[in-house]
Amino acid sequence: MEANVPTDLLHWLAALLPIALLLLLLVGFRWKSTEAGPVGLFAAIIISLLLFRTPLETVTVAVGKGVWDSIFILYVIWPALLLYVVADRAGAFDSLRIGITRFSKNNMFLVLAFGWVFASFLQGIAGFGVPIAVVAPLLLAIGVKPIFAVAIPLMGHAWANMFGTIAVSWLATNAVIDIAEPVRTAWETAALLWIVNIVGGLTIAWLYGRGAAIRHALPVILIISLIHGGGQFALVFWNPVVSNFIAGTTALLLLYPLSRWSRYNQPHEDMAVQAMSEESSREAAEREERTHEPVMGLSMATFPYIVLTVVTLGGLLIPPIEAALGAVEVGLPFAGVTTGYNVTREATDAYSPFAIFTHPGTFLVISSIIAWVVYRLKGYYAAWSRIKEQESIWKGVSDGAFPASVAVLSFLTMATVFDHSGQTQTLALGIAAATPPVGYAFASNFIGVLGAFMTSSNTASNVLFSGLQQSVAQLQDLPTSSIIAGQSAGGALGNAIAPANVVLGTGTTGISGQEGAVLQKTLPLSLIIAVLLGIGTIILVTT
Repeated sequence: MEANVPTDLLHWLAALLPIALLLLLLVGFRWKSTEAGPVGLFAAIIISLLLFRTPLETVTVAVGKGVWDSIFILYVIWPALLLYVVADRAGAFDSLRIGITRFSKNNMFLVLAFGWVFASFLQGIAGFGVPIAVVAPLLLAIGVKPIFAVAIPLMGHAWANMFGTIAVSWLATNAVIDIAEPVRTAWETAALLWIVNIVGGLTIAWLYGRGAAIRHALPVILIISLIHGGGQFALVFWNPVVSNFIAGTTALLLLYPLSRWSRYNQPHEDMAVQAMSEESSREAAEREERTHEPVMGLSMATFPYIVLTVVTLGGLLIPPIEAALGAVEVGLPFAGVTTGYNVTREATDAYSPFAIFTHPGTFLVISSIIAWVVYRLKGYYAAWSRIKEQESIWKGVSDGAFPASVAVLSFLTMATVFDHSGQTQTLALGIAAATPPVGYAFASNFIGVLGAFMTSSNTASNVLFSGLQQSVAQLQDLPTSSIIAGQSAGGALGNAIAPANVVLGTGTTGISGQEGAVLQKTLPLSLIIAVLLGIGTIILVTT
């Protein structure tokens, strides 16, 4: 029996309430995510029970699935924090800051290199929040203020979500709907993602130093975006699965010759820089170098991330190894449930199974262990402890991971309650019912943004909404390829404002509880990009 969720104004506003409440608490009142998350979850449960005819059994199953989905994300957060603390306690970030100033003296170039190019590369090979958890501490190490260190990779990596991580979101979308024109859908999606890419680069420059920074960085932004967005656009005609990986890797390799360019090799002209600490990274490095020599060279400081790249590529891109590691999957059984509005979820023996040995968390754990062994054998922990008193590695990990875990559990559980009660369908169908075809084309990416905001996943957003988007497109006589492209690009962009992703960054930069401050940076910029995506989708459906 088909679901028959209500789309009247009362139910639509009720479904919107938990999301609006979450944003109000995080952004308006600056609540910590550990406080706002449970309130949003509680509101979603109460509305499900009272207004969406959701039995307690259905809510219980939804909560259980949300906890399981959270474990998938937490297995990135804890290992990513471990990798960071393993490196930090050995003095790697101190050495990295000093070493990078010898590589380039242009802070604007370094911020783009880490926050955009390296973050995009990591999204291409690992995904699942790894770019945020890894890059935010690196930006912190070169003198970027903590709030900006989180906001910059959030904006920089978003474009790479759909075809990144070996195109997991694209493959999932193909699995849940029958895409009639896969080539057209792929290139239209890549075209919209190019908008997210180039505007993402521009917003990083804006966050760094407003208009003066954009003018200074514009040449390199255009070059990198041509490789990123243009390369991915061209490659999807050949093979969407590797399109982002090839484009991201090419841009990463291009950084070295670009750093030799005199425009980006020397300090930029004076500009009102808002993203850097009062004492620039170069000044801090020079001061610290006068007081002590770095305990390791730049190559050893980047060693954990080199290992992470090699391990990830070896595990995912060598077919026999990937097949062997991916053969072991873990999932939990859940009973079938329904609601009074016939929103039904079938029973499953293995809900949302994931291959534990090809999970990014496993690659992070392996990299952490290798880095710890090498650093310990070389005596870096002892050498750095003589310069700066250090807490234990476990304390460093737990202090950041416990608050992040509470927030992620709340956000992901709220998402599954929304899905199982029919609140997500009510929101989407309500938008469709209230808009003409062109209006719906404009709004299609906002639905994708909503899905990613709730789930912190382009993949989950497309799984939730692609079928619905396809059905509405057919009812309104819109090209389904363009609407799915809008959904997919919106799902990618939504990762820049997804609370669980924000928590990854605040946890690894030591500012847990300041998620609202980060969203104040990324939310307005993301809304501007979403409007541009809406205009782009209208162009696609009308040409």
